[in-house]
Amino acid sequence: MSKVWLVTGASSGFGRAITVAAVAAGDVVIGAARRPEALDDLVAAHPDQVEALRLDVTDLTAIDTAVQDVVARHGRIDVLVNNAGRAHVGAVEETADAELRGLFDLHFFGPAALVRAVLPHLRERRSGAIVQMSSMGGQMSFAGFGAYSATKFALEGLSEALADEVREYGIKVLIVEPGAFRTSLFEAGRAGASSDTGAYSRAGETRGFVSGGHGSQPGDPAKAAALILAALEAEHTPLRLPLGDDGVTAVLAHLDQVREDITAWEKRTRATAFDA
Repeated sequence: MSKVWLVTGASSGFGRAITVAAVAAGDVVIGAARRPEALDDLVAAHPDQVEALRLDVTDLTAIDTAVQDVVARHGRIDVLVNNAGRAHVGAVEETADAELRGLFDLHFFGPAALVRAVLPHLRERRSGAIVQMSSMGGQMSFAGFGAYSATKFALEGLSEALADEVREYGIKVLIVEPGAFRTSLFEAGRAGASSDTGAYSRAGETRGFVSGGHGSQPGDPAKAAALILAALEAEHTPLRLPLGDDGVTAVLAHLDQVREDITAWEKRTRATAFDA
């Protein structure tokens, strides 16, 4: 039986690629976007499989209504993909409170609200999946990406607990951690940036990487989408799925560094209990 997907940020990048892949698999996709008209071509090509939904995931009051409407019209939601997002560059000191809060609204509080809205329907059917689009920056970070990574770290922490909670209902949780893929994430006008004080050279290097990186990223979103669908269909769906040669390399190197740091201090850190 075909699945019903709810995909946020479906108008471009990974959201659009996942929508196309799900449609090719014979499924129905409700593509949510702030500009649903960007999906007109897919709706016209697949009128029985693609539906565009106007939704800003930072508008928490609209989320419950949207989910209830989808369930009322389609009978269920099988897969939720929390994909809506944007890049942001700025040293920690340069990042204003409003910028940080806005990024958390988009990458954390919006997805959390969508999870809460969809879960009762998944639990009732004792099946389904939640895909959280994170980043390799959800496992590690570097100068200039502090705010962005903070939101993804938070999303991954929530999702790891969520996976443990919903396992008994047969619901899967998949955290996707892409490296550099050819999406609109670095596109001029879409990638946010804090005021550049010039005080942090390493953050400046990251600004240069982002501003000059659009269109040259090595990752293919279509191949990523196919792998996401394959992971969801697998008998043992992984909790985390790093994507791209750069993403996998970075995450593994980070894990090696974490282990090295812990091991170097292991004897002393284990000996911090009260004396017998």
